Amino acid sequence: MKALAKAGIKAGILGLALAAGLIPAASAETIKVGVTPGPHAQILEKVKDEAAKKGLDIKVMEFSDYVVPNAALASGDLQANSFQHQPYLDNQIKDRGYKIVPVGLTVNFPIGIYSQKFKSFDAIPAGASIGIPNDPTNGGRVLLLLADKGIIKLKDGVGVKASVVDVVENPKKLKFVEIDAAQLPRSLPDLAAAGINTNYAKEAGLDPVKDPILREDPKGPYVNIIAVRAEDKDKPWVKTFVETYQSPETKAFILETFKGAVLPSW
Repeated sequence: MKALAKAGIKAGILGLALAAGLIPAASAETIKVGVTPGPHAQILEKVKDEAAKKGLDIKVMEFSDYVVPNAALASGDLQANSFQHQPYLDNQIKDRGYKIVPVGLTVNFPIGIYSQKFKSFDAIPAGASIGIPNDPTNGGRVLLLLADKGIIKLKDGVGVKASVVDVVENPKKLKFVEIDAAQLPRSLPDLAAAGINTNYAKEAGLDPVKDPILREDPKGPYVNIIAVRAEDKDKPWVKTFVETYQSPETKAFILETFKGAVLPSW
């Protein structure tokens, strides 16, 4: 009887520990999710904590560029990623044939143009060098921002696929220098200005709300997404992951932590 009583006590303690999350439940599902450093990683850490309460164990995998997370997802090294907007994914699918699909909206990072030398874009002299990301979608995004502000004019109808060759009017004869997105903050001293994605701006100590001399309208096609392999899109863990990301708790965390630099977009 004593042995049975001890066994019952041990079982009760184990059950309480499982309920409290002190011991991982055997039924918990584990997924690896790729992100870029900065806000995407910070948000996912919050999502990870909430998802654990629902039996989903998220391993946060950080990547320093925009290319590897999709390659890793397509190869099966990741189960999902959360770092890119739809135009970028569309371009990757076109170029590489990935069978990757979006399953949920996440956040928007209005891109900004920064300068260490000039306090306004009007002050930038003719012929100055402007850094833009060297990937097609983010480079085009900066060009669209400049076109929206009347600084350049693009060919009609180019939309999110805009590139330097689509610039048809450039009154200031600006020189566009294409640089890896992650390297643009380091290149600022050598440029008049540069269009820098919010996550890389924050990593470099820039304030994405106060520091840009030009800033993108947050309403646009560049809302970020959660992406998975097409074959996985209907799996139960996908629904749990997306619902946890799009929860009131995550939204409150984003608004409090980033104070307008990153915007919930679901």
